[in-house]
Amino acid sequence: MRMTMTTMMTMTTTRRRTTTITMTMMMMTLMMMITTMTTITMLLVIVTIMLLLLLMTMLLLMMRWRLKSRTRTRATTTTTTTMMMMMMMMMMMMTMMMMMMMMMMMMMMMMMMMMMIDDDDMMMIMMR
Repeated sequence: MRMTMTTMMTMTTTRRRTTTITMTMMMMTLMMMITTMTTITMLLVIVTIMLLLLLMTMLLLMMRWRLKSRTRTRATTTTTTTMMMMMMMMMMMMTMMMMMMMMMMMMMMMMMMMMMIDDDDMMMIMMR
């Protein structure tokens, strides 16, 4: 981290062009960090939800077994299956929403970057 900072400082002292490039680099790094953090959080949330679902399913199965021991009915099984299906659907929806949010964030970041950089500077960066 220190190394990068020093390099940036040296670059800033030389020329205006380089300053813009360094700024862009810094911005990019920041964006990357933010995105990574968000992704990690999303993954954690998804994992927790999955665990909860598993627990729920286990409980349902246990209940079903108990019911089976008392009365042999198929209604319980159907209910459990429907519940599982619903849970899965919910999970899918959640994941999709997360993905959409991530995409939107990325797009916004890109737009911000574009707004910040001038045309000639952009050309310079592209040429690198």
